[in-house]
Amino acid sequence: MSDSVPMARDALAPAVTAPQVSVVIPIYNEAENLGDLVTRVHDAIAPTGRTFELICIDDGSRDGSARMLETLAAERPWLKAVYLIRNYGQSTALQAGFDVAEGDYIVTLDGDLQNDPTDIPRLLDHLEANPDVDVISGWRKDRQDAAISRKVPSMIANGLISKVTGVRLHDYGCALKLYRGRVIRDLRLYGELHRFIPALAAEVGAKIIEVPVRHHARTRGVSKYGIDRTFRVLLDLLWIKFLLRFLHRPIHAFGGIGLTFGSIGILILAWLTFDKLALGHDIGGRPLLLLGVMMVLIGLQLVATGVLGEMLTRIYHEPEGRAQYMTRSAPRPAARADRAR
Repeated sequence: MSDSVPMARDALAPAVTAPQVSVVIPIYNEAENLGDLVTRVHDAIAPTGRTFELICIDDGSRDGSARMLETLAAERPWLKAVYLIRNYGQSTALQAGFDVAEGDYIVTLDGDLQNDPTDIPRLLDHLEANPDVDVISGWRKDRQDAAISRKVPSMIANGLISKVTGVRLHDYGCALKLYRGRVIRDLRLYGELHRFIPALAAEVGAKIIEVPVRHHARTRGVSKYGIDRTFRVLLDLLWIKFLLRFLHRPIHAFGGIGLTFGSIGILILAWLTFDKLALGHDIGGRPLLLLGVMMVLIGLQLVATGVLGEMLTRIYHEPEGRAQYMTRSAPRPAARADRAR
């Protein structure tokens, strides 16, 4: 009898429902902004009536942000705190937040209060009104940053990223973005890929739009970005280009180059064979012979690398049933023009 009482209480306990909105914010040395940030996010979303959770990821802060976050989370059930053991970088911090996010909609923004949390309800309304849209990317149209050190490098980077990825956005660097949960949960972020999330989402078929958002000058704390970020973007672009074009067909990348090298090598060796047999010239000490052999060997190695890449691609997708695509619900049938009025 005594054992049945807890069971009855468990049966009568209210079901815990997932929040509608998950707000994910990486935190690194933002102790001066953290209290105000948490309050502003709550005050922006709570009046809308949507259930929400705020996920703050402390990315190895050294200024007391973790202790402050722990205090704030103890008093607010809707605030989840994730503490990384060291500073991993923004991509890893975002991935940690996405891993625990439960909302149907996932919002990201920076912890420096330059993004305005009051824009979040407007973006949510826009996404709900457009069921065919999967990602809304913020556009800091009136950006409040230094022109030389921030705006100009950002314009160059945005132009390059748009050109390489084919996803044309004015502002890849804006942290304020809104995603449908089903889109973001299938993506994995490594290195510095956080700035390419829209391109990664587009690669699996997500529809992306850009909406102007407010932007404020930083008033507290120190910026974590510098001019060196532009050079990192250039290196990341090489990887993202390969990722978007050849992730599911690496044989096309390595095999194509390998066949080119191999063909050149075979032509060189064919000419040397003709030169030796038909013309009677000595080819043993000619550098062209070494070049031809090297080109053929390099070609074979590249083709073999492509084959290994194809095998790894199948290993990546098949053991866990990882999907290579997304689906959406069927469109609603259009209303008939001759429907009775």
